[in-house]
Amino acid sequence: MPSGKGRKMRRIVMTATALVMGLSAVSAQDTPNFQGKQITIVIGSAPGGGTDLSGRLIANTIASHLPGKPTVIVRNIPGAQGVTSMNFFVKQVAPDGLTMTMGSTSQADPLLYRKSNSLFDPTKFIMVGGAGRGGTVLMIRKESEPRLYDKSKPPVIMGSLGGVPRSGMQTTAWGIAVLGWNAKWVVGYPGTSELLLALDRGEIDMTATGNLFHIRKLLATGKFKILSQSGSLKNGKLTSRAEFEGAPFVVDMMKDKIKDPLQQQAFDYWVSITALDKWVALPPGTPEPFVKAHRDAFNDASDDPEFAEQGRKVSEDFEPMTAEDVTFLVQRIGKTSPEALDYLAAMLKSQGLEGE
Repeated sequence: MPSGKGRKMRRIVMTATALVMGLSAVSAQDTPNFQGKQITIVIGSAPGGGTDLSGRLIANTIASHLPGKPTVIVRNIPGAQGVTSMNFFVKQVAPDGLTMTMGSTSQADPLLYRKSNSLFDPTKFIMVGGAGRGGTVLMIRKESEPRLYDKSKPPVIMGSLGGVPRSGMQTTAWGIAVLGWNAKWVVGYPGTSELLLALDRGEIDMTATGNLFHIRKLLATGKFKILSQSGSLKNGKLTSRAEFEGAPFVVDMMKDKIKDPLQQQAFDYWVSITALDKWVALPPGTPEPFVKAHRDAFNDASDDPEFAEQGRKVSEDFEPMTAEDVTFLVQRIGKTSPEALDYLAAMLKSQGLEGE
């Protein structure tokens, strides 16, 4: 008669075999039916924030377009900048097509997931789709722009929030390092409202934002212009919002100006980090029919005007992104070498900014 340990091992083997057989049976189906099923989305932030609200919206919208219209439950597992939830996702979740995770730029950043407490690698996840921010723009006072290109004049003042400038604001760091802009940083503003008020008052000469309300308000005064835009990735191409039409893309401004391969790799990392925002993924090993069903549901949702309308209630900058675009960005970010990350940190430090 088998021992207690032997019986336990037999149960584990039988359970694993049943799971594999079940997945194989589902894999043979052209289109899985989710009727009566329950989709779980794991979110690494507390309820109520931007990532949580985007995750709930995307999960519910995907579910409404899946065959059989499954129900959705949300499991919030906050902690350690999302590391806790991502570790749970890769260690505890079965690749059964019934569990997704919601990530943000931070969880796709090797500066986070290469740390010793991280057990996940987002480059191995199967992306379903996501949402970008529509790009950020660098706003400058028209009267200040000539000084940006003339180092005999007082430098243009670039305003930023405290700590490391957000990725969109780092456009100026690349302008200084590569294009020789005559600019210097003033950091420490507590929030976007205070920063834009300082710009309007003339306390600073330029700053970056992606907030359409603030951009329209500044442009309406006639005192400001869009100096550059980061753009957003759409179907593999860099695109501009209608409101930013005509403003040059940062990547075009830097074209043929970067000669050092390490600097180019650091720049590519920055461009990708700036373009990425929210993303939804399935665990590695999810059967292809489930992957296709989820991606088709997300693509159908992206074509639904109501989805975009609901997304802009969460964030005015909400722009759906395909699985292919999200995968490209996550993979390119993931290939960034430690040396390139060190290069970027050193570049920011040389301009008096904190590095990671």
